[in-house]
Amino acid sequence: MPINPVTRRSKRALVRLTILLWVTTLTFVWTASAKAQGIESVVSPGTVIQGHAKLNNDCKQCHVKFDRGAQDGLCMDCHKEVREDVKSKNGFHGKSKPQNCRSCHTDHKGSNAKIVNLDTKAFDHNLTDFGLRGKHQTVACEKCHEPQHKYRDAALECKSCHAKDDVHKGELGSKCADCHSENLWKPARFDHSKTRFALTQKHVDVKCTQCHKGNNYTNAPLTCVACHKKDDDSKGHKGLYGDKCETCHSATNWKDSSFNHDTETKYALRGKHRGATCVSCHTGALYRNKLSQTCIACHQKDDKHKETLGKECGNCHTEKNWKESPKFDHQKTSFPLLGKHLQTDCKACHKSALYKEAPSSCIGCHKKDDKHEGDVGDQCQQCHQERDWKLSTQLFQHDKTRFKLRNAHAEPVTKCNACHKDLKSYRKTPTDCMSCHKKDDKHEGQQGPRCDECHNDKNWKDTRFDHSLSRFPLLGKHISLVCKSCHATPRYKDAAKDCFSCHKKDDKHLLKFGTACESCHNARAWSIWKFDHDLKTSYKLEGLHRKVKCESCHKAPAPSGKAARSIGTGCINCHREADVHDGQFGRVCEQCHTTEGWKKTKRRFAMHNDKG
Repeated sequence: MPINPVTRRSKRALVRLTILLWVTTLTFVWTASAKAQGIESVVSPGTVIQGHAKLNNDCKQCHVKFDRGAQDGLCMDCHKEVREDVKSKNGFHGKSKPQNCRSCHTDHKGSNAKIVNLDTKAFDHNLTDFGLRGKHQTVACEKCHEPQHKYRDAALECKSCHAKDDVHKGELGSKCADCHSENLWKPARFDHSKTRFALTQKHVDVKCTQCHKGNNYTNAPLTCVACHKKDDDSKGHKGLYGDKCETCHSATNWKDSSFNHDTETKYALRGKHRGATCVSCHTGALYRNKLSQTCIACHQKDDKHKETLGKECGNCHTEKNWKESPKFDHQKTSFPLLGKHLQTDCKACHKSALYKEAPSSCIGCHKKDDKHEGDVGDQCQQCHQERDWKLSTQLFQHDKTRFKLRNAHAEPVTKCNACHKDLKSYRKTPTDCMSCHKKDDKHEGQQGPRCDECHNDKNWKDTRFDHSLSRFPLLGKHISLVCKSCHATPRYKDAAKDCFSCHKKDDKHLLKFGTACESCHNARAWSIWKFDHDLKTSYKLEGLHRKVKCESCHKAPAPSGKAARSIGTGCINCHREADVHDGQFGRVCEQCHTTEGWKKTKRRFAMHNDKG
């Protein structure tokens, strides 16, 4: 049957009214209770634990609407120490497998509920910062984790639990694990080799308390004498040899000395020294009183030389026998033995045991053999030798003196007595040529005593002389001339230096131009000559004057020893006879005349003459 439209609308209105009433009622209820709590409180599953009590009505501190994953971040905001462990991967939370906080800790189970359900038997302590090893695995949890304290607050240091077991009273610090282990607190394990006193040989078996009195481990003595003083006294050292017992004794056997004097000191024991007792040399404190290593320190009473040979007795004597001196090598002294000296008995030179008193100079022993009577000094070895006193010329080197023997001076051309008149005149023999060659001097001393400037030691007659170093250097044809051309006698300085002395026959001018021939002529050839009248005189030659011969003007002879006589620069000096004016126009002829010709006059005067 069809529904009446009016009825249909009535039903719809009834439904709307019912819903409105329900919403109104619910809104009223919620509004009334909202004044005291939020809607979350209305739908809360239960009360939180006592530790979260202040958050019981503040759900947003632990929950984010529609985001369950954000809950872990809110937990970390409150539990900062857990957040740091997770971040640094330390502690139980940092080392455990990552998971949501609520998977282990669930709240809203009442204020007295336990949200940490720890199974102590199944808990893996290795996930913490303190893994259980050895006997720690059998220790009850409450021994280390005190009630009403967080598990993480438990101390990690050994000292926290074992303070009563520390017999060292803190002297060795808090790192008990360096010696003790988790398996057994006693006995302790300790590597003594890592300390300043490593245990070796018999020290390994010594009980700790024998050295560490009263458990004093830090200030235990390190020196041997601290424990072995009674043994030091029994040896007779009584502290004189210091506290470094290990220098001689070892940890293997105290009674036997292991000291090796050869390798441990700078003084190796040889010969009879090896059988000597220590106290025979080391009479005082070993380290305070340093023992001298010199022989003289022990053998001064045996020194017959009274220290004149120094303190190095070992240079001559040996440890086998003091009286013998096989080590002495005379070749290493300042007077090595050579030639016949090798066969000479020691007493011939050394008159006493003070060996240094023996003379070291030849003259000390051979004064009777000195035929020079001291004239050549006491250095006999410069001429004589040890093989034979008479063999002197083979050894003496004249080149080392101020006069080297060369060429004709050398032996056997020249004998020693040619210059040295006797054996007493060797040192003061003159070294200049003139002393021996005065008879050969043809210059009669005029050239001085330096004969070697011209002559040489090969042949007296062969000479060398550089004329360019004299006051008259040879040039041109003078070079090819023989000396006699200018030097008429060996008195060479008597030779004249002027040209006229040699070229008088070549002077065609008859002394009209003086004796200074070099002013016109040169050494290349006499016929080649040149005189520049313009440069060398104050009268410049011009015109027809250039063609005039010198004698045309210079007619009178020059003064003795001087150049050509000056004849003046005036025209009238030469042209007086040509002056048709008889001097009426004066002496300045050049006002009208020129050097081109006497008859030619200057133009203005010529015109004047034509008009006249």
